[in-house]
Amino acid sequence: MTEAVQRWRCDCAYDGTEFSGWQKQPDGTAVQDHIDKALYEIFHRPVKTVGAGRTDAGVHARGQVFHFDKNWEHGEKSLLMAIRSHVPKGISPRKIRKVGPGFHAHLSARGKQYLYRAVKGWAMPQDERFTLSLKKRRMSLVEIGQASQFFLGRHDFSAFSVSRGKDATENPNKHVWAVDLRSRGERIDFIIEGSGFLYKMVRSMVGALLDVGAGKLAPDEIEKILSSRQRTEAVVSAPAHGLSLEKVFYRRKVK
Repeated sequence: MTEAVQRWRCDCAYDGTEFSGWQKQPDGTAVQDHIDKALYEIFHRPVKTVGAGRTDAGVHARGQVFHFDKNWEHGEKSLLMAIRSHVPKGISPRKIRKVGPGFHAHLSARGKQYLYRAVKGWAMPQDERFTLSLKKRRMSLVEIGQASQFFLGRHDFSAFSVSRGKDATENPNKHVWAVDLRSRGERIDFIIEGSGFLYKMVRSMVGALLDVGAGKLAPDEIEKILSSRQRTEAVVSAPAHGLSLEKVFYRRKVK
């Protein structure tokens, strides 16, 4: 009889500046590459990790989630410390715990929350890696707020995504249930939550909203672009370094 293998859930943060996104890359420069290498050094054999979803090169995370299956006899805290000791600077596993075999980092997820940080003028040096400096661009927060409402609900977001290639297929219909704008002092935060997101979808949404704020697009043009289902030069993706995956939402009980 085959011995049951323990499944582990790990919540992980990273500064994406020096990495080629989350998903494994041929040159080994992705966050997942470094996690897999760390687990190999701990267990002395390959360990397959499954992430909640991709993040692009340069995008950060406070709440990326991944799982793997491996037996470990020394407790959760010691496994967390072992992984931390084998990953490079910029990757920080925050929490690890035992979960049942029904938990799947990707398939069990019901949604994600992203945060995009921008600042009027120039960001402070310590914040430049994580914040978009708007420099001399004026921003109408009222018009951004008006435009953001057109994203709410279930839509075909093809006009706000970028193709990964001719062989890549994904359902473009996504449900966005929150687009919140928070402003304090010179800082502007976009908090976006939904069931799932297409390639560069959040950055494209924020890029379009920033153009609304700058007067390059009228608020109702967002609705027209969304309805067109066609990507055009009217939509420019905001730079990757302002974006962070903050949370992955799961069903409360997964056996």
